[in-house]
Amino acid sequence: MNLSALNTVALAMVTPGKGILAADESTGTIKKRFDAIAVESTAQNRRDYREMLFRSDGMTFISGVILYDETIRQNAADGTPLVKLIEQAGSIPGIKVDEGTQPLPGCPGETVTVGLDRLADRLAAYYALGARFAKWRAVIDLDKDRIPSMTAVHVNAHALGRYAALCQAAGLVPIVEPEVLMDGDHDIGRCFDVTRRVMNEVFRELRIQRVALEGMILKPNMVVSGQKCPVQAGVTEVADRTVQLLKECVPAAVPGVAFLSGGQSDALATAHLDAINRRGPLPWMLTFSYGRALQAAPQRVWAGRTANVRAAQRAFSHRARMNALASRGQWTTERENEAA
Repeated sequence: MNLSALNTVALAMVTPGKGILAADESTGTIKKRFDAIAVESTAQNRRDYREMLFRSDGMTFISGVILYDETIRQNAADGTPLVKLIEQAGSIPGIKVDEGTQPLPGCPGETVTVGLDRLADRLAAYYALGARFAKWRAVIDLDKDRIPSMTAVHVNAHALGRYAALCQAAGLVPIVEPEVLMDGDHDIGRCFDVTRRVMNEVFRELRIQRVALEGMILKPNMVVSGQKCPVQAGVTEVADRTVQLLKECVPAAVPGVAFLSGGQSDALATAHLDAINRRGPLPWMLTFSYGRALQAAPQRVWAGRTANVRAAQRAFSHRARMNALASRGQWTTERENEAA
């Protein structure tokens, strides 16, 4: 393991004023996104859509792009590998390597993320294709009192640790993503308690499996109310609770934290990120690793039509710029309402 090289990439991934584009939707997930805009989910349409993003001015604000197995192997319409387009835009290509979730035996309603089998071989192949970081998502569901079980927390944290160690051995920076879901009617206090428990177990496993914290990026959920909770915590409370969680659980050796949006609306994910960054100074760079919160607007504008490409690129660039400002604590509602 070359820790110096890993640390260099990790720091570049959290460059001030930039964030990570999560363009790693599985074929099934992107089909749902395309169905919503009445676009057929063919390999060419998926390629054209992502090429549109990678050729946009919004890439100025993107430090890295998480790709899916199909995408990392695709070429643009002119034959240029999509990985090269990302590099030419000044961003770092990465790859999603988990293989989704399966029901966890003995734990009704809970899941474990799979994909560790032959992962070392896959990581070597992805490195050869140009990836310099990877992502693995552990999904932790919760309700008001029964779940998550300690079993679910432990097995998912263990898998994250094993994945991260394999990544570093292969020369890839691991994005460690323990996501406590925001579905449900739990309040923000319950989210805080569960996320803290998950985070402590994840860092315990990372230490046990000798993962170098200086060569990784953390991708957690923010501490928010469940979507169905009748009382939604405000932006200020979300920022305060999230920063409190980081201070309690995340070692200063971690170069940066790239939050997931977790189903928040575009503008709310940006507002939360901005408020969190106004709580500094903190020992980590705090930025974004958003999928839907960056892509929902350009998808609606694009709608599969070539004539809409420029307008969709402007929509993507606007969202990327807003989140870049938020990553510096410089976002305002006035800037949000600027024409895309």
